[in-house]
Amino acid sequence: MTSQSYAASPRTNTSSLTRLRGIFGDRAIAPGDAAYDEARTVFYGGIDRHPALIVRARSAADVIRVVNFARDHDMELAVRSGGHSLPGFGVTDGGIVLDLSAMKAIEFDVAHRTVWAETGLTAGEYTDAAGALGLATGFGDTGAVGIGGITLGGGIGYLVRRYGLTIDDLLAAEMVTADGRLLSVDAETHPDLFWAIRGGGGNFGVATRFHFRLHEVDAILGGTLILPATPETIARFVAEADAAPDELTTIAKVMVAPPMPSLPAAAHGKLVIMAMMVYAGDVAAGERVIAPFRALATPIADMVKPMRYSEIYPPAPAMHPVAAVRTTFVDAIDRGTAQTIVDHLQRSTAQVAAAEIRVLGGAMSRVDANATAFAHRDSRIMLTAAAMYGNLDEAPLHERWVDDFLAAVRGGSDGASAGAYVGFIGDEGDARVREAYPGATWERLATIKKRYDPGNLFHLNHNIPPR
Repeated sequence: MTSQSYAASPRTNTSSLTRLRGIFGDRAIAPGDAAYDEARTVFYGGIDRHPALIVRARSAADVIRVVNFARDHDMELAVRSGGHSLPGFGVTDGGIVLDLSAMKAIEFDVAHRTVWAETGLTAGEYTDAAGALGLATGFGDTGAVGIGGITLGGGIGYLVRRYGLTIDDLLAAEMVTADGRLLSVDAETHPDLFWAIRGGGGNFGVATRFHFRLHEVDAILGGTLILPATPETIARFVAEADAAPDELTTIAKVMVAPPMPSLPAAAHGKLVIMAMMVYAGDVAAGERVIAPFRALATPIADMVKPMRYSEIYPPAPAMHPVAAVRTTFVDAIDRGTAQTIVDHLQRSTAQVAAAEIRVLGGAMSRVDANATAFAHRDSRIMLTAAAMYGNLDEAPLHERWVDDFLAAVRGGSDGASAGAYVGFIGDEGDARVREAYPGATWERLATIKKRYDPGNLFHLNHNIPPR
């Protein structure tokens, strides 16, 4: 059975949906309900889908009931944790949305530095709870992202060089599979499934709980450093970040400076490097490590300071941006590549255009490439182009811009593929999903998919069809 087997469900018996709704009461939201429009809205704008029912689960038993219903009635199933999927996989037209956002239980074992966390938690909620104990697990760079989606995709965030990807701290999981079983999954029990969910996305079931390793991360040196962006400063920034000790992770956006209160008016509208700096170690040592970045050029703004790690996430934006995004891995950003980045940013007509540079390496690179479904351990830099805009009629223009950007940094349209991070892939076709899982990784994932989801119930994702 292919993904097309689950349609918008005109065949579904209305009385069956009514019975399901009766079971869940006000936790089941249908068209016409006052909460319906808010419940079907996901983070990114321009996504306007109308599910037949939205169910807010509170337990694994709820998840099993919804999975069984969707499978038995051939209804498309969307699984939503934080709702930050670029293509809007957290909502469906005519199917069922399984909303995990009410599942927020978290249980710490401080003595063993581990935690069980339900997958409706956001990265910010988890980090605040762990931070109260002086502990942390690395997720991404946005607190509003659900831990379910970011963990299954890999997790590249502020601790990636110090402690690796999110999946490198995943010790076990509880999964509801397509046949309605609740499985405990780890390196000894269902090891094939445990391998697949560490980077393979939502293809293999619904994760209801994760068991994570925690690290002692309390006081850090962190915050935003804003520098003028020229090809020279961009290339030198990347070189410094690559040479820095593992304790330092940087996420730098090259973009036109918005009219932020913290920036002098003279900087508004100018191209800048807006870099988030996180030194997870001794603060005094961190000052010495960050000094060369401050010396690249006179900072436009310097908000890097000692803080608790749990303070690193900015407030969640109220907006629902419409965005065109492309991502790739590159080995280096020299002055020539930096010039290409600047040239493309200056040509964009988007409301906000940015090139995000994440220098990788460190702990992430010391895990064997075959240990998890995340296959890009040797990649040095993740480079992402994003164009945010408001007029949906402009979508082809900005999609073309991000495509041209990607081709240019790869060396032209005939340049060799450098892979992709599944968490940042939009609606770009099957070939781009293959780039996330090259060679034998794809074949292994497809085989595991056949074992646990032969009917491809979980296809509303960057899909790996069963082999």
